[in-house]
Amino acid sequence: MKNYIQPGEVVGVLAPRDVKSGEGVLIGSLLGIALTDALTGAQVEIQRRGVFTHAKTSAQAWTVGAKLYWDNTNFVFTTTASGNTLAGTAAEIAANPSALGVVLLDGAVR
Repeated sequence: MKNYIQPGEVVGVLAPRDVKSGEGVLIGSLLGIALTDALTGAQVEIQRRGVFTHAKTSAQAWTVGAKLYWDNTNFVFTTTASGNTLAGTAAEIAANPSALGVVLLDGAVR
């Protein structure tokens, strides 16, 4: 197949802000986790699918399978839909309060 480029699990994008490896990156509807550090405007590869431990809204409890949204202001995952981008689901229970949660990204563009 002459038009095939790549699987798309990892894609290169220009960092919309300074990012550290393991942080979420949202560009339009494209969400992934940065594989390396990058300065604003530099190329960075993001992983679009997988299970990740990531910062969450501390004052929320998560249940397995709860819909999670990306808060592009605070750069955390949250269960709050309003003003945020649907991102994936909770892969494990997370307590209130807790700084981290386990997130399943399925690579879908929403």
